[in-house]
Amino acid sequence: MPEPLRSDAVDRARRPVHDLADEPYAGDVIGSEVVFRGRVWDVRRDTVDLGETTVVREYVDHTGAVAVLALDDDDRVLLIKQYRHPIRCRDWELPAGLLDMSGETPLQAAQRELAEEADVVAGRWNTLLDLASSPGGSNEVIRVYLARDVRPAETALPREEEEADIEVRWVPLDEVVRGALERRLRNAPLVAAVLAAAASRATGYAPSGVPDQAFERGSWLTRPLEPHGSAGQEGPEPPAERVR
Repeated sequence: MPEPLRSDAVDRARRPVHDLADEPYAGDVIGSEVVFRGRVWDVRRDTVDLGETTVVREYVDHTGAVAVLALDDDDRVLLIKQYRHPIRCRDWELPAGLLDMSGETPLQAAQRELAEEADVVAGRWNTLLDLASSPGGSNEVIRVYLARDVRPAETALPREEEEADIEVRWVPLDEVVRGALERRLRNAPLVAAVLAAAASRATGYAPSGVPDQAFERGSWLTRPLEPHGSAGQEGPEPPAERVR
């Protein structure tokens, strides 16, 4: 027979939903080193004192990123398809990019990515989600914006590398949700964003935040924002161009 819940556990279980939130906490890092320096992100090894024990954790040291769920007046989502080598797939996803430019705000980065990858601009912006994409192995946090009042950009921008053959498609939101639930679409920011948009649509997207809501990179995001070279066990010298 299961043991009865302690009173403090009962109190926690009865807390209102709006009280449910991640708890900021930083273990005492007593040692840290970059064990691989890559073109886009690094691998860092930290030794962390947790009080009763000390652990060593390796993780992808990321710049952070933004993504854009652009929604038109017909409730269609703008999707792009491009090659993603790690999963050997041309997946459907949202316009997105790294927060790797010093002095560029997350909103400015999102607006730039929407124009660069899809030749689209938007007149109304809100914060939809903040996602820790894989907190067990990466410090990446992605801010997803909801962009509305969309229209074609005045100038189409040239694209290179994987972006050269990007396919752009406007798809009804409900169809994208169905594709995610049927496991035909797997891109994590896309799946999270369309489920969030579908859930908040009935309220007129009331839970969405202001577009310039503070986005703290945090002390855990330590990779420099400017391109940098290599040394020791680090990876190859990065090229001059930015890689998104």
